[in-house]
Amino acid sequence: MADETPTQTPPVAAAPLPTAPTVTESDSPAVLEKEDPPLASPVAAVSFSVTESVSTAVADKEDHTPPPPQPPEPVELHPDSTDKGEKEEPPPPPALQPVESESPALTETPAPATVVLSESEQNQPPPPPQQEVVTESNSLASIMEKEEAGVPEPTASSNTTTTAQEEVAAVVEEKKIPQNLDSFKEESNKVADLSDFERKALEELKQLVQEAIGTHLFTSETKSEENPEKEKKEEPKEVSIWGIPLLKDDRSDVILLKFLRARDFKVRDAFVMIKNTIQWRKEFGIEELLDEDLGDDMEKVVFMHGQDKEGHSVCYNVYGEFQNKDLYQKAFSDEEKRLKFLRWRIQFLEKSIRKLDFSPGGVSTIFQVSDLKNSPGPGKRELRLATKQALQLLQDNYPEFVAKQVFINVPWWYLAFYTMISPFMTQRTKSKFVFAGPAKSAETLFKYIPPEQVPIQYGGLSVDYCDCNPEFSDADPATEMTVKPGTKQTVEITIYEKCVLVWELRVVGWEVSYGAEFMPNAKDSYTVIIQKPTKMTPKDEPVLSQSFKVGELGKVLLTVDNPTSKKKKLLYRFKVKPFCG
Repeated sequence: MADETPTQTPPVAAAPLPTAPTVTESDSPAVLEKEDPPLASPVAAVSFSVTESVSTAVADKEDHTPPPPQPPEPVELHPDSTDKGEKEEPPPPPALQPVESESPALTETPAPATVVLSESEQNQPPPPPQQEVVTESNSLASIMEKEEAGVPEPTASSNTTTTAQEEVAAVVEEKKIPQNLDSFKEESNKVADLSDFERKALEELKQLVQEAIGTHLFTSETKSEENPEKEKKEEPKEVSIWGIPLLKDDRSDVILLKFLRARDFKVRDAFVMIKNTIQWRKEFGIEELLDEDLGDDMEKVVFMHGQDKEGHSVCYNVYGEFQNKDLYQKAFSDEEKRLKFLRWRIQFLEKSIRKLDFSPGGVSTIFQVSDLKNSPGPGKRELRLATKQALQLLQDNYPEFVAKQVFINVPWWYLAFYTMISPFMTQRTKSKFVFAGPAKSAETLFKYIPPEQVPIQYGGLSVDYCDCNPEFSDADPATEMTVKPGTKQTVEITIYEKCVLVWELRVVGWEVSYGAEFMPNAKDSYTVIIQKPTKMTPKDEPVLSQSFKVGELGKVLLTVDNPTSKKKKLLYRFKVKPFCG
């Protein structure tokens, strides 16, 4: 943290209207194509621009080293060059994240999930996009019993007998999961937006539900045979799911549409699913479960944090927490503990669902993130049994609550496991899946979640349950940009009036140099070094917070120098506070 005030104070000009960020480029031929960052926050007292130039370290090397002969492009020749450096010893295959409800099997269509590939693989010609075909398959839980021995780890391709191009093709083929270019898009829940077929199915389902409520089908264990006349005279009881009464208002339509979509708009199948769900909720004691105190031992395993760019609440599932032997034993060591864990997980889900907006234009789904780093996987029998049980319950009783399912820190061997179970999932389910290895995890999350909403441990700026960051909150937007290999990015913030400038900056994984300085506009003033260029390493604090008291007109320059051969993600945001003293 630096707090300095230059001695000279020339007359201060009136603050102009905010100007849109501009990009200037160096005259150096090494300058690469520039990206336009969005304005971090509209501030009348300042404006900013970004300059990109060749990295100082690279330039120095070029000055002292004669140009070498034209080499082949290393990134093209070595797939996952960045991922391999961070690859960990793979544990057994991780527990499968519960997926959407699926109907009985009809056909199987091999349809891939979205896979985040390295730069070399992205340069390969993509396969033609496949048309989305809704298929139906057997329950995923039924195949979990077959995974006793786990999934064998794929062997690395040899580079002694093949050319670099053949190695790339071998690795891509080994993964056997092409890119899915058509990602899942949520359908509208507004009746006016439904097709005639869907609207007709909704009306038919509402009629069946109305008849079931009128005949007490949902509220009685068995039909009364001794006194059917008494049953007919009883006033129908209101039936609710997730706190929403059925057939009461337009929120009921949203609930019914979830069941219809889970059963491909087959009205009878959707009705049976509703009936079974209501019965299961009674037997499981859902309403009583909401008030149970099941402890907070698992709060680091599953937690809600922030929202994605479309307003979905984000749920993080951290499988690596079960590397803690005490926690693992407490959750899965016997049938009683597994049942308690299952009740805790269902309680957490129920409470999360009741915070959703079930109005037709509202957000009624959740963005799921599964962190597979250090996951124990179904190689452990106890975890496999608990996963199988939870998977079945979620498929049968919680339809269409996943907006997107992103798997991060995924080792490549997990894709072989996914390839094995993929035929048992519908195209609709698979289109919601996205996989990213360790080197691509933060970048992948930023595609869907604003950086200021992503927790610090996953590459973002968000700090939860802490007063250590009083200047910024999740509501303060951040600018995200890429610092290309061998280049230097300079964020220039122009100051138009006396103020205190506060900023926050992060480069995911660091391995760069960072410096900050203030350059006054007055000719006789000296540049003030706020922070001299310092090499930042992964062991340094992930987020750097600084401030500077500006007493004269000028500009603050924040410089990030990336001498490495890897792209780096730069995040920053700033705000202006009143000048005091």
